[in-house]
Amino acid sequence: MRLKDKTVLITAAGQGIGRAAALACAAEGAHVIATDINVDTLASLAAENPGVQTHVLNVMKTDEIEALAQKLPELDGLFNCAGFVHHGTILELGDADWAFSMDLNVTSMVRMCRTLVPGMLRRASNTGSASILNMASMASSVKGFANRAAYGATKAAVIGLTKSIAADFVKQGLRCNALCPGTVDTPSLRGRIASAADPVQAEKDFIARQPMGRLATVDDITPMVLYLLSEESRFVTGQTMLVDGGVTI
Repeated sequence: MRLKDKTVLITAAGQGIGRAAALACAAEGAHVIATDINVDTLASLAAENPGVQTHVLNVMKTDEIEALAQKLPELDGLFNCAGFVHHGTILELGDADWAFSMDLNVTSMVRMCRTLVPGMLRRASNTGSASILNMASMASSVKGFANRAAYGATKAAVIGLTKSIAADFVKQGLRCNALCPGTVDTPSLRGRIASAADPVQAEKDFIARQPMGRLATVDDITPMVLYLLSEESRFVTGQTMLVDGGVTI
């Protein structure tokens, strides 16, 4: 019960890492508020664990975030998990692609934190600690990857945003860290593989870049999520936490 009595909000909780994180946090005693834009995946999550509170939320809309915040208690934890992977070099990056990637991958976190941090600071003043976890990637300022111009740039921005938030509130009990996974076997990845010209080769290529010789599973990632949202990481803030199977050795 590492998160007992803590209230944690997770975005993009309908599938993949977000869903696994919601279930793992609930199993550790947290009151989980799971948000997603997809009604069906949220319903499936609620059916799997009726104790998880679900809300449809578009993190690209400030008014929706503010309206939801009015209904919620002050948070102990926030996991900004929503994101999008654009495929292509900068020569294949249109203005609309760039704007969408920046809005979903970075600005959504700005909206969420700007709205929810005041309550988290009040919570931290009472309990001594609150934690924000932002989804970044090994494909960021950590390492460059082919065909990830927009994705790498936005995830590098997430790391910068994370460090800024950590520095601003370190004396007030609010921590902020960035999670940088390797290649994780999720519905999103499976969609990218299926859309490749040669899906079989695409899967082999994704596996080949992992020194451990396999894709990560969501269960490889959730222990770090739990650690960073729990009191076990109470002296950790502003860090880029890699869970990448050795890619960046």
